[in-house]
Amino acid sequence: MDEREPEFKPYHHPAAGWGAAKSVTKFLIRERELVDGPRAILKMNHENGGFDCPGCAWPDDTKGLHLDICENGIKHVTWEMTGKRVGPEFFAAHPVSELRKWSDTDLEAQGRLTEPMRYDAETDRYVPISWPAAFELVGRTLRDLDSPDRAAFYTSGRLGNEATFLYQLWAREYGTNNLPDCSNMCHEASGRALQWAIGTGKGTVDIHDWEEADALFILGVNAASNAPRMLTALAEAYRRGAQVVHVNPLVEAGATRTIIPHDFARMATFRATPTSTLDLQPRIGGDLALLRGMAKALLEMAETDPDALDTEFLEAHTAGFEEYRVLCGETKWDELERQSGLPESRIRAAAEVYRAAERSIISWCLGVTQHEHGVDTVREIVNLLLLRGNIGRPGAGPSPVRGHSNVQGNRTCGIDHRPAAKFLDKLADVCGITPPRHHGLDTVNTIEAMHRGEVTVFVGMGGNFVLAAPDTPYTAAGLRGCELTVQVSTKLNRSHLEHGEQALILPCLGRTEKDFQAAGLQATSVEDAMSMVHLSVGMKRPASPHLLSEPAIIAGMARATLPESATPWEDYTGDYDRIRDTMAQVLDGFEDFNERVREPLGFRIHQPARERVFLTPSGRAEFSTAPLPDVVPAEGTLALGTMRSHDQWNTTIYSDDDRYRGIKNLRTLIFMNPGDMRERGLAEFDEVDITSTAKDGTTRSLRRYRAVPYDIPPGCAAGYMPEMNVLCAIGDYSTQSDQPLMKHLKVTVERAG
Repeated sequence: MDEREPEFKPYHHPAAGWGAAKSVTKFLIRERELVDGPRAILKMNHENGGFDCPGCAWPDDTKGLHLDICENGIKHVTWEMTGKRVGPEFFAAHPVSELRKWSDTDLEAQGRLTEPMRYDAETDRYVPISWPAAFELVGRTLRDLDSPDRAAFYTSGRLGNEATFLYQLWAREYGTNNLPDCSNMCHEASGRALQWAIGTGKGTVDIHDWEEADALFILGVNAASNAPRMLTALAEAYRRGAQVVHVNPLVEAGATRTIIPHDFARMATFRATPTSTLDLQPRIGGDLALLRGMAKALLEMAETDPDALDTEFLEAHTAGFEEYRVLCGETKWDELERQSGLPESRIRAAAEVYRAAERSIISWCLGVTQHEHGVDTVREIVNLLLLRGNIGRPGAGPSPVRGHSNVQGNRTCGIDHRPAAKFLDKLADVCGITPPRHHGLDTVNTIEAMHRGEVTVFVGMGGNFVLAAPDTPYTAAGLRGCELTVQVSTKLNRSHLEHGEQALILPCLGRTEKDFQAAGLQATSVEDAMSMVHLSVGMKRPASPHLLSEPAIIAGMARATLPESATPWEDYTGDYDRIRDTMAQVLDGFEDFNERVREPLGFRIHQPARERVFLTPSGRAEFSTAPLPDVVPAEGTLALGTMRSHDQWNTTIYSDDDRYRGIKNLRTLIFMNPGDMRERGLAEFDEVDITSTAKDGTTRSLRRYRAVPYDIPPGCAAGYMPEMNVLCAIGDYSTQSDQPLMKHLKVTVERAG
């Protein structure tokens, strides 16, 4: 078979294990990092002089493990440490019009950016520009705008806490809250739901709770690819006798069995550990119906079993329980079955697991949030937890799985287009600025504002905005209509090629690299998905002597924008301890920041809800009584969810393979239920056209994709982002969270014409 011919062979091996070891070895060889790669592995996620993995936000090990790493983390680090370089010579040889024709994989494969570049329209090329000149171009353009709200300041989840704080300080001192971020596209629903329900926008559990839970419910998470270090927690839970329930339309590899690579005895003997005791496959969008069915079953148990509910907790700490009890009683089982796509017996089986567990954690990711009713679904998770008092005690609580390494820290440190008045008050008092009080623009509204000509300057700190956002051609057109686009990046990507009239590429240090400033070697901090804040120190020489750190780049642009500012931008750049001293005065939970972050493993941000102090209007945890949404696809249509392949991290694609789903040499595919394929007369790898219909009736299509039969519920389908982001119209976002509906697109699939 030709190497480029697509292959599909269902995967039946353990997650991680020797498959991961082989994949990592091949990747290190391909990237020619057989020396620095292993060195980095031995440093990554170490509390003393190590650097934090720039991949996912799963917490670091607390038991002294020296190989707290995973396949995707190693690939991400090696990708950053590549010896390939993209300097002025590369840009001189390749005009932008040519680079636009390259694949996204080929663009990023060219290597690390080495010095600041400016787009030259006459030659259609990026040309070198000095750092002072680049900063002045940004500052002059921003000063000339007739309103600060004509600029937007985007950040991805890779930005460290110190840079994040400076970034939002710059934007707010300049005069805008236009701070869109990747949270607007992933966990905005989680933050809003948790804030309304329990008074905090974060989960309440830590990694020790995962070690103590009797039952773990994992919803909408592909753990083996998106948070691979979770596999250790799942395997340990199974071995101690805990129940592990996975809820996902696809039974992913992480929901079967695993061999943890640092478990040398099991690696040597090929002994896998199960990672699941029950797998449930609801239809796409059916999680809320499943959760309500579990609650209904639990309330029915309580009629004869007084211990099924924690009545003492309900009476002392909750509001709205009676209304919720009535709602569950009135909801019919046949409707719960229809909306969840699961039989009553399976829902009751999950409820039995929940009832039998003394301590339960419910964890979820984008499979729950990227829906119209994402907020309601997260609140239903909280409802279920409240029924048995599973909040505010060891081994129990809500636990959202954040994606990028510091996406939670970004929000904690001020990246929020809807900032709280209390935060702005402190920022004004401590930093001596007058921050704007009106709400700014989120990601979707920023894109729409660019099209209306209301946002004309876009600054992006990390990420690949064009590919991460919905409605790819529409997003690209919005950027092209800007007066100035600025992208702070480590590698070349699509967002550099869809640029404004003026454009800058500003290359920054990676987290693996040493950051020397006036006060010496600097460390930056990050916050993991469970609110632990710890330091990260690079270990490798920078890819280029021309690179600046993210705090230095932000401070340089800020000083050029605000030449009369009293903010000590230069002092902040010279010594990050000074940034942390200011953060300690502004941010709740960051008191004595410099001292506490240097403790082994750092510190955990205080959360009142963890102590059953609920900062809601009622002072109690709030039940919600949302109506059950209708998620059953119309006749002839499918509900499609986008997802990452295994050999991919966010928009960075390492290869066209997806080992855990049995795919080789193919990304332009759609996974379909075999019965749905038969109805359309389709066989494996037949070419199909996929068309989405937006809320406004407009359509978008992908042509000549390959159909692949897969174990997925009838009426459901799945495929890869970012390619399928084109199917999500800019207007298809949740009215609850403003998140794009990436996991619930309405599509038709027909044989390619």
